[in-house]
Amino acid sequence: MLPGPADFACIQWSKGMRIDVAQSGNTKSYFVKLIDQEEYVGMAEAEYEGQKAISSVIPEHAVEPIAWGYYEGDRTKAWFLTHFRHLLPEKPDLSQLLPIVRKLHLDSASPTGKFGFHVTPFFGPPPMIVYWTDNWEEFWTREFCSGLEYAQRMRGDDPELQEVARDFIDKVVPRLLRPLQTGGRNIKPSLCHGDLWDGNIQLDKATKEPILFDPCPFYGHHEMDLQCMRSPRYSVGLDFVKLYGTVGASEPTADFDDRNALYAV
Repeated sequence: MLPGPADFACIQWSKGMRIDVAQSGNTKSYFVKLIDQEEYVGMAEAEYEGQKAISSVIPEHAVEPIAWGYYEGDRTKAWFLTHFRHLLPEKPDLSQLLPIVRKLHLDSASPTGKFGFHVTPFFGPPPMIVYWTDNWEEFWTREFCSGLEYAQRMRGDDPELQEVARDFIDKVVPRLLRPLQTGGRNIKPSLCHGDLWDGNIQLDKATKEPILFDPCPFYGHHEMDLQCMRSPRYSVGLDFVKLYGTVGASEPTADFDDRNALYAV
């Protein structure tokens, strides 16, 4: 028996609801996300694959996915189903969050040994460019260019911005990212949640443990997962970035803060 949704939420490109299923005297709760805009249907598969990958590394700190699919007879609409967890929008203790994020980065492994992902994730509405590559500078630059193109489609061409972006790509990006994989240094492609901000880090009501959900997944430089935290409007912010840097900064460590500023662009 389906008693009907107990909770309902709606954002710009999807709707979510909790469904309680009663059977033989027992009740199980699920969460389903519905995507009814054709340009965003890929979000269902991306979230499923991302949550599956994250759950395989930190199962007690993730939302376990069940399935995803298209509406019957309509591939312009999609759904994503997961087990329901009662989450509280409270700031986790940073010392409690740190080992969870570090475990995700340290214990994960790219299936190809390269940077990328096997399905297209979405960073908000725009899709990411995640073709496999062994060059992190290349991966980040093409994603930056893709985001810039998306912004200009939405807001119109800006010749001045294009000129600044060319200098940025030619001078700033190589200065900060190339040293990660030159001079005898290298970085491992780690599983990144991709969108770690307050809204996607909440506390499980029963366990009080931090739960990571709603990812924009890819295998990348682990410091990229700190990109949202530079914004002063988020409670999980620069204090966490600095804490992470004490245990997880890549060489050259002197560039850690500047790389974080780059990733936050």
